[in-house]
Amino acid sequence: MTDHEAIAFVLHEARLIDEQRLDEWLDLFTEDGRYWMPLEMGQTDPILHNSLFYDDKILLRIRIERLKGAKTYSQKPKSRCHHLMQAPLVERREGGEISTWAAFHYVETRLDEQTLYAGWARHTLVVEDGRPRIRLKRVDLVNCDSAFGNIQLFM
Repeated sequence: MTDHEAIAFVLHEARLIDEQRLDEWLDLFTEDGRYWMPLEMGQTDPILHNSLFYDDKILLRIRIERLKGAKTYSQKPKSRCHHLMQAPLVERREGGEISTWAAFHYVETRLDEQTLYAGWARHTLVVEDGRPRIRLKRVDLVNCDSAFGNIQLFM
């Protein structure tokens, strides 16, 4: 995978979330893929320390099914979101993995409430079956140690 392909992949991934094409988004992850949102700035361990999210593919699927559920009253009307992302940078290539970094602003809205988040997204990408996949998506929020309401969607 070239740097250009990795950058295009990360931008496409954000677009899938914004368009709520969540089944397609989940399919971007490897079977052992993780979605991690640390609770502390500079956190290095998602197992021994609390995180806002540290979801494997099974938990991500459960969240997506809940969002699509007919009786998910917290999603009537549905939440919407929008990413404004800096052009991703390829930071590292090592052992078949490509690591990218991008700063972002993300807005999540439902009814009259609109919440702005800002942070950095790091993707660890691999090529499986000839296509790029996400092994790890790490989302570091600028205010990660703040009290949050419900984060409904994915950043």
